[in-house]
Amino acid sequence: MPAPVDPVKLPIFSDPWVVSATLLGYLLIVLGVGPRLMMNRKPFDLRGVIKVYNIMQIVYNGVIFVLGFHFLFVSRAYSLSCFKHLPMDHELKDRERFITSWYMVNKFVDLVETVFFVLRKRNRQISFLHVFHHFSMALSGYLYYYFFGYGGIAFPLCFLNVAVHVVMYTYYYLSSISLEVQQSLWWKKYITLVQLAQFALIMSLCMYTLTDRNCSANKPLTIGCGLLAASFTVLFCQFYFNTYIRTGKKKSKQDSH
Repeated sequence: MPAPVDPVKLPIFSDPWVVSATLLGYLLIVLGVGPRLMMNRKPFDLRGVIKVYNIMQIVYNGVIFVLGFHFLFVSRAYSLSCFKHLPMDHELKDRERFITSWYMVNKFVDLVETVFFVLRKRNRQISFLHVFHHFSMALSGYLYYYFFGYGGIAFPLCFLNVAVHVVMYTYYYLSSISLEVQQSLWWKKYITLVQLAQFALIMSLCMYTLTDRNCSANKPLTIGCGLLAASFTVLFCQFYFNTYIRTGKKKSKQDSH
């Protein structure tokens, strides 16, 4: 493995083999070992734990959002027309490291959500979209972090992501305390649309960066970010169609008979 671009790392992310083992363990638990162990067991009642988890996620993502907003629009650490990594001696470099590192921590905390599905025997929710989204965000985020350093083109993408997560986990919390919210398709539908809008903004930013001849941001890295957003767009569009359009058509046909 080549040496990391920026030698300053959180200890838990300094060894790529530990991260690799964590991600492999995640896949083994949620796709194989976990469901088998729970097969003949009653589902765990984790309602209290999940409420605390959702509140923690709202606060955690909210703090990162506020810090990111200040970094982008108050401190103006980057040119908003070209997001490049800050040089090592930049006065805001430590703040860039702090925000990026704690965003990365949260991508691994997100994996716990799938473990909750396993323990509650909600196997239908362990879909390809769910597992791919969580796994690829943690893996691609770590590879970016380890090989390319902090911030840069990924910073505004992470900023959008935490904003969406504040909305999403607020919905999760409200649905855990309100049956009306839980049964409402309105919330779920528009949260999916917000996620799709996020991916559209990311792809637009990546395309703008690639076509700007005056921007020296890492081109292959920008292409990678855009392709990941494109893959999410395809999967979330498929989910939206199957959940809200195809299901709606079937329901209307049944009501007409």
